[in-house]
Amino acid sequence: MAQITPYLHFDGNCRDGMTFYQECLGGNLVCQTVGDTPAAEHMPAEARQKIIHAALTKDGMTLLASDMLGPGGLTRGNSVSISLLCTSEEEVKTLFSKLSAGGNVTNPLADQFWGAIFGTLTDKFGFHWMLNYDKSQPK
Repeated sequence: MAQITPYLHFDGNCRDGMTFYQECLGGNLVCQTVGDTPAAEHMPAEARQKIIHAALTKDGMTLLASDMLGPGGLTRGNSVSISLLCTSEEEVKTLFSKLSAGGNVTNPLADQFWGAIFGTLTDKFGFHWMLNYDKSQPK
């Protein structure tokens, strides 16, 4: 089956954002700059340090990102959130704390009627996160 993978678009601070997510989530981060591609010779010097593609991977998780924007530039919206399904109460609390640093908690972590601990936040880069730990999952 196909896998859905979030792809984040930054406005020049992709490396900072993805490094922050790596510090929060762990995993392996690979960033490729425009300067590392054949397109570099056709780009202005200031564009060569931008990230054309970044991938953060850990276990079955993949988060992709780029500084490359279309002609309309970057418009932040509320139509996409990144949902993290955590495996323990400790994990959901730790990740929520790390991801909310410098950002805005929209719904603090709390017990929910569906049997989970759930909370939402907007991180310091403007991305929306939903963290959930289903307390009924096997330990």
